[in-house]
Amino acid sequence: MTEDSFRTKGLRNKMIDELRSKGIQHEGVLEAMGKVPRHVFLDNAFIEFAYRDQAFPIGAGQTISQPSTVALQTQLLAPEKGEKVLEVGTGSGYQTSILCAMGCRVYSVERQKSLFDRTRRILPTLGYNPKLFFADGYKGLPGFAPFQKILVTAGAPYVPQELLNQLAPGGILVIPVGTEKQEMTKITRTTSGEFLTHTFGDCKFVPLLQQKQN
Repeated sequence: MTEDSFRTKGLRNKMIDELRSKGIQHEGVLEAMGKVPRHVFLDNAFIEFAYRDQAFPIGAGQTISQPSTVALQTQLLAPEKGEKVLEVGTGSGYQTSILCAMGCRVYSVERQKSLFDRTRRILPTLGYNPKLFFADGYKGLPGFAPFQKILVTAGAPYVPQELLNQLAPGGILVIPVGTEKQEMTKITRTTSGEFLTHTFGDCKFVPLLQQKQN
């Protein structure tokens, strides 16, 4: 594992200041992002830039989202300690680690085998042990439902009904919806079973793809 030096900790503190200036106010989110070493999830070629507010490629045609996007999605999700959270799109494992650092019981699905294998190796070295699954994210994890929170980290052309079905009453689903570009969407399931939708502006994610890829 790449060392978390005084320098990288200092860069991470600057990143947190930048996130505050961009409107991130959830102290739990900021605290978690201040703990998790983002540079560990990047190729060595990008380590010098790991705490800039930009996305980077992680292989298999996927990216690690920019910190402000991770912070916004997590803030909208409002995860609380002990909650059961489904993440669709493990990717690098960075967002997974943020949820773990916030004390959530994380279930994460990844369809790219190379990313799944890499993340499964990295996360325990950071002290995080979420339940990881090599599976189709559109289907979620019905065998482990319901979930208090569901977070989708790729752009979906529509909101999968399977994910709505797996959301507990009172739960929140955060998902980027659209094709060429997406709208950040927050769906709350009321205790009576209705779904309330709010949007939070345009964003751009890699597409949420179906079926597992070796």
